[in-house]
Amino acid sequence: MTRKTVIVGGGIAGLATAALLAEEGDDVVLLEARSELGGRAGSWSSDGFRFDTGPSWYLMPEVFDHFFHLLGTSAEKELDLVRLDPAYRIYSGDDAPVDVVSGREASTTLFESIEPGAGGKLDAYLDSAADAYELAVSRFLYDPYTTTEGLRDPALLKRLPTLLPLLARTLSSHIEKRFTDRRLRQILGYPAVFLGGSPYAVPSLYHLMSHLDLDDGVLYPRGGFVEVIAAIERLARARGVRVETKAEVSRIVTEGGEVTGVELEDGRFIAADHVVSTADLHHTETKLLAEKERTYPEKWWDKRIPSFGALLVLLGVRGELPQLAHHTLVFTEDWRSNFEAIFGTDTRIPDPASLYVCRPSATDTGVAPEGFENLFVLVPVPSDPSLGHGGVDGDGDALIEAAADQVIAQIAETCGIPDLAERIVVRRTISPGDFETDLHTWRGNALGLAHTLNQSAMFRPKNASRRVAGLSYAGGSALPGIGLPMCLISAELVVKRLRGDSSPGPLPEPARSAV
Repeated sequence: MTRKTVIVGGGIAGLATAALLAEEGDDVVLLEARSELGGRAGSWSSDGFRFDTGPSWYLMPEVFDHFFHLLGTSAEKELDLVRLDPAYRIYSGDDAPVDVVSGREASTTLFESIEPGAGGKLDAYLDSAADAYELAVSRFLYDPYTTTEGLRDPALLKRLPTLLPLLARTLSSHIEKRFTDRRLRQILGYPAVFLGGSPYAVPSLYHLMSHLDLDDGVLYPRGGFVEVIAAIERLARARGVRVETKAEVSRIVTEGGEVTGVELEDGRFIAADHVVSTADLHHTETKLLAEKERTYPEKWWDKRIPSFGALLVLLGVRGELPQLAHHTLVFTEDWRSNFEAIFGTDTRIPDPASLYVCRPSATDTGVAPEGFENLFVLVPVPSDPSLGHGGVDGDGDALIEAAADQVIAQIAETCGIPDLAERIVVRRTISPGDFETDLHTWRGNALGLAHTLNQSAMFRPKNASRRVAGLSYAGGSALPGIGLPMCLISAELVVKRLRGDSSPGPLPEPARSAV
């Protein structure tokens, strides 16, 4: 009998899970509460500008490739990918900007030019990062942790003497032991932000992230990340997935400890043998399930750490902005204080703030009218929805708009664009309050559960409920973690669980070949 599956949520995890399960032969309906798909990977358009409102770095291309191969296609066929050169630019304190060009030779040459002896140290650092990344992909990221099979593998056990020290110290201490220049430390430490955390908190195993930007390089899907969402939606619909927007699920319905379907805000009931919630996990557990059905009740969340919140500032700007690369990172000199303001006991919006600016119009003329630039600014802030809500053209809450004004002034001064504020023709702010209201994210966080040691790998929420049969989870708060590639893998982990596949590696390609 054909399994009837309901997917809750139309972000990348929901769409990917829908496509893979339809490929498995399921009868799939996907329900998205909002009027558009994408979830955190959303989009907003105004006056000829088209902004991504979420992810903007295309990393781990082999994970995207593998996902598309499972569906009998490829990233090359589905997307128009552009390699960025430079990969990104950094501004740090009063020092001159530094362009980071991907590739081992270019990276080691850059490090050596800034700090004598650092080139050779980076070479060894990246060798270790590449080795750790290969280990993560082959042994950890695709493991559903339904058994200890992968963890007991003799080949993995032999590597414990190398692996354990990487888990015992922080990323910052790992970096500071090897490099002294502030800029080099920041180049190697900023990937902690991709993990939702601070380099002073995430384990040094995550130095593997530097393999991605410094060795492999950074890509951009022409048209923006909305094109990634559109590609996966196409693949899902082509396999018979029915997609409903403006269809908010109010309850996951069970009987005798098993899923029977979902109830919607409009009163409809949709029967199902299997439900996959890709909504924020805290929302799923505490709002969509009865208390006795919760694997992760409120008291569990009291002991967990969310990713940072985000102040997003979307700007349409008149004229060119050559001072900014496609990706530009602006770092404060006192980095530790910046992260303490976000994650410490006395949290506040950092001022000045370390921030990230994406200028996709440097690469893609389709995201802004001719003669204008498109800027997406992300400022990590505390995950605190009480900070307020954003708005359009300065009509958000006062604290948020004042912070945005300060960020614009900081970019203008640091990057040498004195008239930036006067050239802005479109402006929108998005804040933790909006993340909580619009996306139901726990405490208004931007990404999911931060990748601290006890929230990584086998310690992260699994992809199935322990209390309700037939209920699965995918997305940024479940295994394996934060980011678009991780969300694609989380969809695959749902399939592996349903197949009874406890292996630590990815599924064979294409997916149907193993059915």
